[in-house]
Amino acid sequence: MVDIKICGLTTLEDAQVALDAGADFLGFVLYPQSPRAVTCDTLARITSSLGKGARCVGVFVNSMAAEVRQTALDCGLAAVQIHGDEQAGDFLDMPVPVWRALRVDAGGCRPEPAAWPMAVRYVADAAVPSGYGGSGIKADWEQAATLAAQIPVMLAGGLTPANVAAAIDQVHPLGVDVSSGVECSPGRKSHAAVRAFVAAARAAGQ
Repeated sequence: MVDIKICGLTTLEDAQVALDAGADFLGFVLYPQSPRAVTCDTLARITSSLGKGARCVGVFVNSMAAEVRQTALDCGLAAVQIHGDEQAGDFLDMPVPVWRALRVDAGGCRPEPAAWPMAVRYVADAAVPSGYGGSGIKADWEQAATLAAQIPVMLAGGLTPANVAAAIDQVHPLGVDVSSGVECSPGRKSHAAVRAFVAAARAAGQ
């Protein structure tokens, strides 16, 4: 069974649709420069409304470790995803599991997974010149497959309901992670696309 994460959620309605569709993880971006950004207060309201059955992941870009730690506690996060240029040593004592984003292209990945040994999952995303995820650009599936044979990989980058089955078949990841590929506009999800993505990933993962 392949895990499914719907990321870049900004509203309770979209989060509930993703949860009802069968998503395993719900992702929320706590990076002010992102068009999908939410505040800690907004996230806390959403997570409290969703209830204990929802596993919510906070996505952070170059935030101080103390801020990440406090947000995880205040918002009841199931994990924190580190997506910027942070130093691994600052995140050794997180109260929840750490996921580390990797920029993957034909030349390999950055940072090296070995530099983040505390991470329980590695999000293989596209390497883009600027920005931190949500670009809609496809990650290098060949490199991602090599990584997935060695470490627990959540495949991200350019996934859609139309290509997620092929991605799973080629990469064999632990899970898949989608944001822009199920949007009707940045930060707002197409409910039909969310349901289609989960259905396609479930069918392929079996």
